[in-house]
Amino acid sequence: MSTHDANVSEQGRRGDSDVYWNALKEGAMLLPRCNHCGEVFFHPRPFCPFCMSDDTAWIKACGKGRIYSFTVTARAPIFKVPAMVTLDEGPTVMTAIIHDNPDDIAVGQTVALDFMTMEDGAVLPVFRLS
Repeated sequence: MSTHDANVSEQGRRGDSDVYWNALKEGAMLLPRCNHCGEVFFHPRPFCPFCMSDDTAWIKACGKGRIYSFTVTARAPIFKVPAMVTLDEGPTVMTAIIHDNPDDIAVGQTVALDFMTMEDGAVLPVFRLS
């Protein structure tokens, strides 16, 4: 886990996502899973977007996925490779790929979860090539 000079505002966060954000600080990524239909989804919310059930629980992500899409933003101060990663559990999440040479990155590559601590203490999930 590394620390970077940027702030991640808590403004706009919903109370039902506190479990998610607190788990990231503990080094785990939790995902909501519907107990009614079994679907795993993201972003955290109090109901399943597939069947609308409010019977959900948190599961720990295995920390693996594949790059669905990405771009290289050479002028970005921190996240030079924003990406969409499809997790092994099913959901696709917006994140960043942390790697020294963006030319090595390709759609379909496997990635592993890592965590980045921002200067305000917020922890974000990021991925590295695996």
